[in-house]
Amino acid sequence: MRVLVTGATGFVGRAVVRQLTMAGHSVVGFARKSMPCSCELRTGDILDLAGLEQVVKGADAVCHLAALTLVRESFEEPVRYFRVNVSGTLNLLDAMNAEAQRCGRPLRLVFASTGAVYGAPERQPITEAQEPAPGNPYGASKLAAETVIGYQVALGAISAVTLRTFNVAGAVDGHGDPDTSRIIPKTLLVAAGQADRLNVNGDGSAIREYTHVCDLARAYAAALDVADPAGHRIYNVGSGVGVSIREVIEITERITGRPVPVRWGPPVREPRELRADSSRINAELGWRPTRSNLETIIADAWQALTG
Repeated sequence: MRVLVTGATGFVGRAVVRQLTMAGHSVVGFARKSMPCSCELRTGDILDLAGLEQVVKGADAVCHLAALTLVRESFEEPVRYFRVNVSGTLNLLDAMNAEAQRCGRPLRLVFASTGAVYGAPERQPITEAQEPAPGNPYGASKLAAETVIGYQVALGAISAVTLRTFNVAGAVDGHGDPDTSRIIPKTLLVAAGQADRLNVNGDGSAIREYTHVCDLARAYAAALDVADPAGHRIYNVGSGVGVSIREVIEITERITGRPVPVRWGPPVREPRELRADSSRINAELGWRPTRSNLETIIADAWQALTG
């Protein structure tokens, strides 16, 4: 298939481009800025409908990863998050409709969503049956985009799979996560001596899970193969293995051989535990994580950071 990947030069986008290329697809990337990329790259803005229509021409499928993704920032700029994440998705759906009318068949879509759509449910791990209740503008914007995608599928206008991802980490082809507001990249910066200390609120006992970016990319390839007009499939994608912040610090020190000084701050209100139940994608698509143990994730990210 000829597959368009929006957000192709981002942390996850690079891995998805690589995986789809390895699977034999003809991949075209789309990003706001020209950067080194392992596929043909087109530049533009997801909010520019006319430009997007030109990029979608000739595509059989789209993996839509272009988005704003920072939870804390979304509280400061909610309108911007809805504009990019919702209006950008609406533009993409319009462009896909135009291409479908031109070529006479619906296109496939794999949409990058987030576990943030669930909020902080008490029952863990979280299944897809959990009623969404996003607690931040980022999660709410992604849920809104999911909703309109579902209506388009019901019309037969597209076939779609939504992947709800939790915490993604690790590295691929020497590219780690550049977002140092996240715990693993920031912890590694401290270990490398590029930051003085790691700030942790509370006692470090909060439980999260981490999925290797390469494992997530395989989920996109698998989802692309099964997208069909029968319904809007929604899958959690995660390791399901709970890890505390203290464990992240301890394993980082062991893998790197470097100390990670920590400044322990007062606790904040946050979920005690957030873990994904990925049994649906395991059963229906045969996807299972193979690199998502914390040691491999940290070792790969450390190698990408230090070369």
